[in-house]
Amino acid sequence: MPPDTQAPQSEAGAPTAAGAQLERMRRHVRLSRLALLTAIAAGPVALGVAVWSGATTVAAAPSVKPTPVRTGALAVDPCGFAQLFVGAWLRSSADDATSAQALLAQSLAPDVELPDPAADAHTAPESVTAVRSAQRDADVWSVTVAAQYSDQPVRYYVVPVAADASFSVTGAPAVVAAPARAEIPTSPYGVTVPDGDLSSAVGAFLAAYLTGAGEVDRYLAPGVKLTAVSPAPYTAAAVQQIVAVEQTAAAEKAPADGTRVRVRVAVEARDASGRWPLAYELTLTSRSRRWEVAALQTGTAQNGGAR
Repeated sequence: MPPDTQAPQSEAGAPTAAGAQLERMRRHVRLSRLALLTAIAAGPVALGVAVWSGATTVAAAPSVKPTPVRTGALAVDPCGFAQLFVGAWLRSSADDATSAQALLAQSLAPDVELPDPAADAHTAPESVTAVRSAQRDADVWSVTVAAQYSDQPVRYYVVPVAADASFSVTGAPAVVAAPARAEIPTSPYGVTVPDGDLSSAVGAFLAAYLTGAGEVDRYLAPGVKLTAVSPAPYTAAAVQQIVAVEQTAAAEKAPADGTRVRVRVAVEARDASGRWPLAYELTLTSRSRRWEVAALQTGTAQNGGAR
């Protein structure tokens, strides 16, 4: 084909491609303008979405109702709440519903009636303490509270407490009998320890620990860290009895290195105000033919186990 024939065809094709591109741009502008006008009619939120997304189709998000979430705080035992209520309730009077104690009791239990003590009665307790609680249902607790008086026997009250978004006393207190005493388990400490190296080591350690007589560290096994009570609360501390779990503790001399025994020590401590019977649990180990304190516990260990 002659060159002069090809040139017109190429020149004719260029305007056609440019026109098509221009038409696509115009269409895009028209769609963007349409989306913007629609967003204006729909409201400011949709307008913001349209500005950011151009001609992209915007779908309205469905309204979702938030699901309530129960926090871990609801699992907390409401003993303190019940104790606070009983203390305020016992110290309030229906004749003075605007007193601080009455207002506190009513805020903790709006549906519970206030007591009405006699004008000359001295019924306010010296102290109020929660002594037991039981969860009756998922959101219902029963709390036993003890009220101690200076001139009356201890009185026990059971309070129902609901635990939902918060705590609330749901009914008036009920006076009940004292909780039954738990059966005392058999003590694992059955070996009497006579005077000897072990009793001497224990006595010297407790004297340093309670009275400041000497350094506590000199009686401790390597790696053990114990700090004496400071300031020293007593002027004297005398061992009254030592009982052990292991028979080895009854030996007059310290056995082979590494021997470990657990003992319970009855101590008589004295200060300017009197005599105080105390008790300690100690774990001792033998090293270089002497006993050293490896651990100090409080309270009686069960089943012979050191804590």
